[in-house]
Amino acid sequence: MTTPPSGRGVRPAPGVPALRLSGVVKRFGSLAAVDGLDLEVPRGTVLGLLGPNGAGKSTTMRMLTGQSLATEGRIAILGHEIPAESKWARARMGVVPQHDNLDEELTVEQNLRMFSYLYRVPRRGRREAVARAMRLAQLQDRGDTVVDDLSGGMRRRLLIVRALLHRPELLLMDEPTVGLDPQVRQELWSLIDALRSEGATVLMSTHYIEEAERLSDEVALMAAGRIVERGVPSELVAKYAGRTVAEFTTGEEGVAGLEHLLHRDGFATRRTGTTVSALRAEEIPDPLLARLGTPHRRAGNLEDVFVALTGENVE
Repeated sequence: MTTPPSGRGVRPAPGVPALRLSGVVKRFGSLAAVDGLDLEVPRGTVLGLLGPNGAGKSTTMRMLTGQSLATEGRIAILGHEIPAESKWARARMGVVPQHDNLDEELTVEQNLRMFSYLYRVPRRGRREAVARAMRLAQLQDRGDTVVDDLSGGMRRRLLIVRALLHRPELLLMDEPTVGLDPQVRQELWSLIDALRSEGATVLMSTHYIEEAERLSDEVALMAAGRIVERGVPSELVAKYAGRTVAEFTTGEEGVAGLEHLLHRDGFATRRTGTTVSALRAEEIPDPLLARLGTPHRRAGNLEDVFVALTGENVE
C-alpha cells in the first residue's frame, strides 16, 4: 500500500497513539450503546476491553472498522480520522471479527493468498507473508487442507493470522475466543502472546476475565457504553479487591445484615446468591471478623474489581 504524498492520509508522526476516541457516542434510537467513550491506546500496547454483553464493546469495534458511524465524537486510528480517512486506516490495521468468515471451500493457503492480494502485500513478499502466517498459526502442514475440514481451534488461528498478512500496525480483535472450549482458548492465547512478543499494538474486546488478565498490558473496564476504570490488571486488583476476599455464606435473611456490618466499616462487597464477598479482607479487624463468622478466603481478582465498580457481573 503506498502512502499518499500529502493531505489526507499522510502517515502521522511515530508519537501519535495507535488509537484515540474522544467523546464517542453511538445511539440506536433512544438507546446509547456507546455513551461518551474516551479511550487512547499507545503503540506497542495490548489493551483488553473488558465488559459484560451489552457494554458497548462490539459497537465500538464496528465504529473503529468503519462498519458503523459514530453519532457524536471523534475517532482517530494511527492518526487517521474516521470515517474520512478510513481507507488509509484499514490499510494499516488488521481486524479479527467475532464471527468466522473464512472461505470454507478454499484451502488454508488459498485463503491466505487471496487476502494477501486484498491487503496489497507486494508481489515479491506474498509467498513469505503466507508462509509466516501459517507458521504463526502452526498450520505449516495444513496448507492444502480445505478450511471446512479444520477443527474449530485451527479455523480461529487462521482467522487471526489472516489479519496479520500485511504486518499491520494495529490489530483489532473482537471477542477472539468467544464460544471456544478451554483447550482451544489456551492455544489462541499462545498465538496472541507471540504477537505481544513482536511488539504488536492490540485492542482486544472480551468478556473473559482470565483472558483479559492473562494477555493484556492494561485493561479498560467498560459498562453502559463508557470506560469506568483502566489500568494494569494486578494494580487494579490491589487497589479495589486487595490481596484476599472473604466469602460468607448465609441464608437469604442474613445477607443484608452481613452487608450492613461490612459497609458500615467501609468494606466493599459483592453478592452472589446467598454469598457475600468482602473485598480487601486482609484489612478486616478481628472483632468484626468474629461477628461475621468463619469465611472462605480466596485471592482477589479482576471480576471483583468490575463488580465493585459497576455492580455488574462479567458473563
